[in-house]
Amino acid sequence: MQNRQLEKLCLLARRAVAQTGTFIRQQAGKVGAEAIETKSHNSLVSYVDKTAEAQLVEKLGQLLPEAVFITEEDTVENQDGTYQWIIDPLDGTTNFLHQLPFYSISVALREKGETILGIVYEVTREECFYAWKDGGAYLNDERISTTSCATFGDSLIATGFPYYDYEKVTPYLEVFKTLMHGTRGIRRFGSAALDLAYVACGRFDAYFEYSLNAWDIAGGAIIVQEAGGRVCDFEGGDNYLFGGEIIAGGTQLMPAMEQLIQQHFYPSQP
Repeated sequence: MQNRQLEKLCLLARRAVAQTGTFIRQQAGKVGAEAIETKSHNSLVSYVDKTAEAQLVEKLGQLLPEAVFITEEDTVENQDGTYQWIIDPLDGTTNFLHQLPFYSISVALREKGETILGIVYEVTREECFYAWKDGGAYLNDERISTTSCATFGDSLIATGFPYYDYEKVTPYLEVFKTLMHGTRGIRRFGSAALDLAYVACGRFDAYFEYSLNAWDIAGGAIIVQEAGGRVCDFEGGDNYLFGGEIIAGGTQLMPAMEQLIQQHFYPSQP
């Protein structure tokens, strides 16, 4: 897809996402216990997630009819195709249901397996982070960039706690302990998409988490990259989208982040 076409598509998709954000915002505080389902351990869903996803599928499908979808709530069949939307209609559902104001919509578009567009919409503050390939990264029309922080001592780090996969808790806690002692602080807010968006605009210097799905991070990852940052898996490779592990940050801090995480998660590697 040509750059001008991609820019136009991104701006149209941004409007569609904001419209769904209005629906979610209107439902805040209105979801009763009887309307909440438990998908799996510590994984909740309500009619808000499903309705929001259906809205996004309809709107994005109209913008690019030839595209297929990967979605969290399975309101449409997940398929492979030349163009593929990856959607999380409400990243931070638990926050939303507990009326904690930190949740988002995440949308990404892939072309032949490469992510070419990303949107993360922070619902409560109406902040829209977005980027398209080779077009830079933006927050509500203003260009954004990752930080130039180069040392842990000057950094603020974001992370997420695993909620079902506890096999890697020991190395995770070792990394956590090192960062707890050596940084300005660690934050765990509960929306991976927003954590990445906050790295992209410089609110966080770096972010790491494991036990993730593609819809959690696809939109935010390209925004970080277009904001000048680096994204990789825990081994320093490119398998973060479907590999369940991600590190993201400004380019100057990333070598230290990668070294620390690899030291504890993959200690046998040179």
